[in-house]
Amino acid sequence: MRPAAALAAVLVAVALVMAPLRAAAETAPATLIADRVFLASRTLLIAEGNVEVMYRDARLKAARIVYDRAADRLTIAGPIVLTRGEAVVVLADAAELTPDLTEGLMASARIVLNRQLQLAAADLMRTGGRYSRLRRVVATSCRVCADRPVPLWEIRAAEVVHDEAARQLHFRSAQFRLAGVPVLWLPWLRMPDPTLKRATGFLLPSIRTTSTLGTGIRLPYFIALGPSRDLLLTPYISTDRTRTLQFRYRQALRNGGFGFQGAVSRDDLQPGATRGYIFGAGALTLGRGWGLSFRLEAVSDPTYLADYGLGRRDRLTSGITLERVRRDEIARARLLGFRSLRPGEGNSTLPAAMAEWLWERRFDTPVLGGGSAGLRLQGFGVLRPSEADGPGRDTGRLSLRLDWQRTAVFGPGLVARVEAVAAGELHAVAQDSAFPGRRGHLAPTLAAELRWPLVRRAADGGESLLEPVAQIAWSPPGTRGGPNEDGAIVELDEGNLFALSRFPGGDAAESGLRANLGLLWRHRTASGWSGGLALGRVLRTRADAAFSPGSGLSGRSSDWFLAADAATPGGGRLAARALVGDDLEVSRGELRLSWPTTRMDLSTGVVWLAADPAENRPAATAEWTVDAAVRLNANWTGRFNTRYDFETDRATEAGLGLVWRNECVVVDLSVTRRFTSSASVEPATDFSLTVGLVGFGGTEEAGPPTRSCTAAPR
Repeated sequence: MRPAAALAAVLVAVALVMAPLRAAAETAPATLIADRVFLASRTLLIAEGNVEVMYRDARLKAARIVYDRAADRLTIAGPIVLTRGEAVVVLADAAELTPDLTEGLMASARIVLNRQLQLAAADLMRTGGRYSRLRRVVATSCRVCADRPVPLWEIRAAEVVHDEAARQLHFRSAQFRLAGVPVLWLPWLRMPDPTLKRATGFLLPSIRTTSTLGTGIRLPYFIALGPSRDLLLTPYISTDRTRTLQFRYRQALRNGGFGFQGAVSRDDLQPGATRGYIFGAGALTLGRGWGLSFRLEAVSDPTYLADYGLGRRDRLTSGITLERVRRDEIARARLLGFRSLRPGEGNSTLPAAMAEWLWERRFDTPVLGGGSAGLRLQGFGVLRPSEADGPGRDTGRLSLRLDWQRTAVFGPGLVARVEAVAAGELHAVAQDSAFPGRRGHLAPTLAAELRWPLVRRAADGGESLLEPVAQIAWSPPGTRGGPNEDGAIVELDEGNLFALSRFPGGDAAESGLRANLGLLWRHRTASGWSGGLALGRVLRTRADAAFSPGSGLSGRSSDWFLAADAATPGGGRLAARALVGDDLEVSRGELRLSWPTTRMDLSTGVVWLAADPAENRPAATAEWTVDAAVRLNANWTGRFNTRYDFETDRATEAGLGLVWRNECVVVDLSVTRRFTSSASVEPATDFSLTVGLVGFGGTEEAGPPTRSCTAAPR
């Protein structure tokens, strides 16, 4: 065919194909590409060789297409590949379709959804532009090979209708098979396709066996209440020992969202009692920078969470917070309530309610040679249910704080900073004779700091920083006006080594003349390795009685603070810190290691805390935790976790898990053991088995395939 004639034939072909489409959608052009296009008659167009038709989100590839203008029909010879968007692929041997590819019949068809679930059928009928009706169907997400045609699991059905708009699969006369063996038959079955993330219906069940509740099954039912809210109901039935209904409600709003989860139980652990819990959280944006958040945690009895494997919480916190944070201002008001689940800790002496409001503003100061200043106002109050003198103490505090600081650089890169603080508090205490009536306190703090950052850059791009720091601070000696309610636990670390006060709250502060000394070093290589060291100590002219002996800050000189960290380009992390006395005795120590590799993910840590009754720790704490996952091969993964108590020389809990996965199935088997016991909690063992099928309801690909085909797939 001459070039001019070929061009004319292509133009005529496009015009013939586009004629019926323009009437439906003027803005949706179609494109036809082929090696050879010619007119067999006045109404018959034939395209052969690498034929492609593109219309809207549909793309059709075939060996040959015949368009009959009189019948307004496409007759297509395969192999045929029809893609609709990125999630639907249809394969067939032959087809007859309308020009817009939305209606017609396809023989020996197969649909692949989201590159996971495939449905092979004798034929496929496209109707209504959204429905695909398949006859004599086999559905699976497992790899199917010609030499091994039986998948691990499959659903055989007389008919399947795929609703592309609703993204649902409707099975008629469905038979579920495992390794070719029929195990379940259902006259009708509806399931979401893999592209749908949320759909009403049952989720896969899980089996749980515990030494306290026996063997039980969880059967979750998901209810999509709309595009912005849903409800999950999970009945949990365990061998006549418990009847439990778990729930989870979530809702997204234009300006935030909230959610609740909980459960209601009747069991033989506490016969005749209705047990349960409810947790909730939410956050809303109110405009003008304000945000409102809330948190709710409530449980019927102290052992419920442990009995049902719902976490290690031993104290519950509920509250509401109204807050606005700007570049130079913060305003906050919050109300919190607490409940303890710890054995021997009474809730009558625990703060039932804590209220706080705070306003803080920072601004530049053109006077005094420049610098910046800050103003903070704070109110704080605690109420306890008990009326006993001392343990039932109720307190309130109103505080005002004004600070000024200025930083200057001079000489060979020396950085100097001066800071002045004036703070005052007014305390009101009830039900505690040790703090009678109202008491006030006013104290200034002065500080001067000098740093000398020394930077070295290597020829290969690496950098090193060495920074000696010396800070002198002074506050008048004396006690605060009231009890320490919000800052009993203090730390000495790299974050507060040069802070004017190591106390986290406002009820206590350091006093006297002191020097905070430190040496910091960091290094980063061009290949991505990095690490650092920190060394510091606090020296005083007199001991500060506000610090307990176990804090590492008591006496005229604190313990030495030592810290080291390192990071690898592959994501490995090592962090260690310790407080070491002059006698080389460690009062506090911590080591954390995270090491991910292609075969293993390891996270482990060791914590050591000396006994300190002032921090409600009558005995020393020494624990080792391990959480590891090892990929044994492409399909098997082993998990291990434990928490070991060196003081009692035994494990407090341990767990083992084994996961097998391929492209279509995930099997998760785990066992955990809690060894600790108390007057209300007994040791318990928990077995769990979960089986997941990939390919339905937004599930992601499970992992690498277990096998490769030695022959072409069927």
